[in-house]
Amino acid sequence: MAPQLPPDAAVGGGILTVVAVDKDKHSASAVKWAVDCLLVNNNITLILVHVRTKSSAHHNSSPDANGGASDQDSQSVFTPFRAYSARKGLIVKEVIVEDSDVSKALVEYINKYRISNIVLGASTRSAIARKFWTHDVPTIINKTAPDFCSVYVISKGKQQSFRPAARPLACAPSQAQFTPPHTRPPFRNTSAELEDVRHSSHMRGEQNTRPKKGLGTDSFDAPIRRAKNSSTRNSLSDNESEVLASFRQGSLDLTVQNIDFTRVSDGSNDGNSASKDLEAEMKRLKLELKQTMDMYNTACKEAVSAKQMAKQLQQSKMEEARRFEQVKLSEEAALAMVEMEKAKCKAAIEAAEKAQKLAEMEAQRVKIAEMKSKKDAHEKNQALNSLSHDARYRKYAIEEIEAATDKFSQAKKIGEGGYGPVFKGKLDHTPVAIKVLRPDAAQGRKQFQQEVEILSLIRHPNMVLLLGACPQYGCLVYEYMNYGSLEDRLFRKGNTPPIPWGIRFKIAADIATGLLFLHQSKPEPLVHRDLKPANILLDRHYVCKISDVGLARLVPQSVADSVTQYHMTSAAGTFCYIDPEYQQSGRLGTKSDIYSLGVMLLQIITARPPMGLTHQVEKAIEKGTFAELLDPTVQDWPMEETLNFAKLSLRCAELRKRDRPELSSVVLPELNRLKELGMESMQKKYWS
Repeated sequence: MAPQLPPDAAVGGGILTVVAVDKDKHSASAVKWAVDCLLVNNNITLILVHVRTKSSAHHNSSPDANGGASDQDSQSVFTPFRAYSARKGLIVKEVIVEDSDVSKALVEYINKYRISNIVLGASTRSAIARKFWTHDVPTIINKTAPDFCSVYVISKGKQQSFRPAARPLACAPSQAQFTPPHTRPPFRNTSAELEDVRHSSHMRGEQNTRPKKGLGTDSFDAPIRRAKNSSTRNSLSDNESEVLASFRQGSLDLTVQNIDFTRVSDGSNDGNSASKDLEAEMKRLKLELKQTMDMYNTACKEAVSAKQMAKQLQQSKMEEARRFEQVKLSEEAALAMVEMEKAKCKAAIEAAEKAQKLAEMEAQRVKIAEMKSKKDAHEKNQALNSLSHDARYRKYAIEEIEAATDKFSQAKKIGEGGYGPVFKGKLDHTPVAIKVLRPDAAQGRKQFQQEVEILSLIRHPNMVLLLGACPQYGCLVYEYMNYGSLEDRLFRKGNTPPIPWGIRFKIAADIATGLLFLHQSKPEPLVHRDLKPANILLDRHYVCKISDVGLARLVPQSVADSVTQYHMTSAAGTFCYIDPEYQQSGRLGTKSDIYSLGVMLLQIITARPPMGLTHQVEKAIEKGTFAELLDPTVQDWPMEETLNFAKLSLRCAELRKRDRPELSSVVLPELNRLKELGMESMQKKYWS
């Protein structure tokens, strides 16, 4: 089969643009790019060339209406571009070339018809396939095309490569050169030519005959309208209607172009022959119109099928996106669960480690408690054994203690100590005070033993006298002090009479005297550690004695008054009376008792609670309202001596040990002076 050559080449001003097409996706991209970028100005002719290999032509060829060979497969290559060209208003020339080598056929076609531009789609084969397949048409065309032809390689709507023409064409191709006998005329708008023909026929005097009427547009519109109505009944889309209009215009152009109006004559004898010629021409045109309508129906079906495929593709993409989103959400949920499980696992491991540490600590604590319990039991046994064989004090049986206290009757109870109750009784026809150790007192047994050892060794008028003990049941027997504790008398418990100021100065001096005796005891000084009004006992003559020495500590003489103090593992004493420096550091010394003495001396003259008492006295002295702080039950306070007494007490209650005065050289001499002053005042008052 001879190739169909490009007609009307001169329409574009001598520049021919050819697009090589095939059934791959790059052909459509190449056609669109060529229309957008190369067909400019008046050049609306587009030549589509398809190379059919001889093997496929041999099996699929069949004769067409004009007697030439055609191929249904080859014709279907141009189908996708017909509707597109109709929408763009282009003149499309379809050319089929037969050859066994595609690139060779295209190069021969370019040389033969002097093609200016050729546009090719990129190779459909992958880079790996091209490595083993050397038949890469765009590459071969780039190398072998003549130098007057520009080669464009298009991929995905973009110019992939470009080889420009090295020289211009020698001359433009002529009209006759590109008009082969079997080329189908293009679709063009020839309504102006039709009017010129009609005008020339009228000037020749032609009559209004039937053949002339057949030249009107109504005869050609009828089948088009019928096709359009049929398409409307079949619910054609807007794109299909546009294609129908294009074919309708093309059919009219075909009709006008193929009628030979020169055959119409003025004579009546020629009318019959003209009518016959027109009827034959009409039959031919109807046949062509039928073929055109068949092509149009095929294009419509392909458009509907493409639309359905696009819709299905869109739905599948949406479904794929939805599935992807679901998978993404599932993955995120799974990751969140994994993180949560990791956190739980980490928390469980930490909890297990913590529980293991707690178990180890608990086991260690139990072990220490057991060892301590065994040690305490051993010490208790040793203390009992030593006390039972100690001849320094009298030992009483429990039966004697129960008889003296009416079996620890509440009526005999006269007080409550830190380690047990105190009962009044009579042993050996002597009033006594019996202190009973509570069974639940953890440190009671140790202090019981210490108090027995200390009081059995010392004798002083201002220290309470230990008469005996019952070591098996933890009972201590003291001499009975009629007026109870100094605390009860200062706050007038039981509505007792107030203590005169002279007696108060005497009590202060006696306390300091007894405290100095403890600090100067041999072989090592003793620190009381719990000096307070509740531990100072009075008889009916206001003779005071220091009691409750169970917390007393032996301090080495070398460190008793030095800056480096004796370090204790735990501070002991009563809040508000305990030395602040001893409480913070655990360093114990004889001046720790001086602080407690200072607070207690302020209570003797004010009869106020110890909380913040030093601060109140300091502020009152600064403001000149010191008299308002004194005990109001005493009316005749000597203000000058009492003020000196208060200032000495504040010096004793300094926060730092080094700021406190010495008991033997400063505190006791001043208190003895005030005691003598008070006794003289009491004697003058008594004798007057």
